[in-house]
Amino acid sequence: MSSAESRTRARREYAVATLALAAGGGLLLAAGGRLWATGEFTVPGPVAPAPVELTGGDLTGAFAGIGWAALAAIAGLYAGRGWARRAVGALVALGGAVALGAVWSATRPGALAGALADRAAETAGAAQASADPRLLVLGPLMAAGGALLVALVGAFAAVRSPAWPGMGTRYDRDATPRSTRADTPADLWRSLDAGDDPTLDGQGGAVATDTAADGTAPAPLAAGPAEPKENH
Repeated sequence: MSSAESRTRARREYAVATLALAAGGGLLLAAGGRLWATGEFTVPGPVAPAPVELTGGDLTGAFAGIGWAALAAIAGLYAGRGWARRAVGALVALGGAVALGAVWSATRPGALAGALADRAAETAGAAQASADPRLLVLGPLMAAGGALLVALVGAFAAVRSPAWPGMGTRYDRDATPRSTRADTPADLWRSLDAGDDPTLDGQGGAVATDTAADGTAPAPLAAGPAEPKENH
């Protein structure tokens, strides 16, 4: 694979990974605010059962934290380079795995029943859950999809991210100053502004000045070696 093809592939990988990471983080954040389960609780006396609704954020706070961390990792992958990018990718993959575990734990019947009982106690001290909570599907599916995306992108970034473009490589300058011929004062200022060295010629040597240090013009170089004078 040629160098141009490798750069094109790296840019595509970076673009896809960035979009997938943004989608995964957004799904986790959205899933935390969605309704995950419903139920009812009763209180002593002639009072009708009251409905209870549980969101993903009520069941666990992992989705909000990991979702924001995934979005922040986009900037980390762009600004970092080398092993720093690998570390960001590994942390993102770990966060995705933790989010998947949180989805599994939060959807267990015992966890839902405990969360429903806690909500009933918060609402009315003598309230009790009257039935098992009913799990809704969309919220957990969104969280699981977002967590899986975050985990996969993080693992992929831990392997491939050093080859991706970013701020670390875009703004690097060559250690060797570039030479630029400045014919006019405007060219000189443009060269300095671009970071070039107008005092170097095309081969990297110093540009010869038109006058000597004392203000006199330098003597022209001889066209060839001087011929010896004939002895008469």
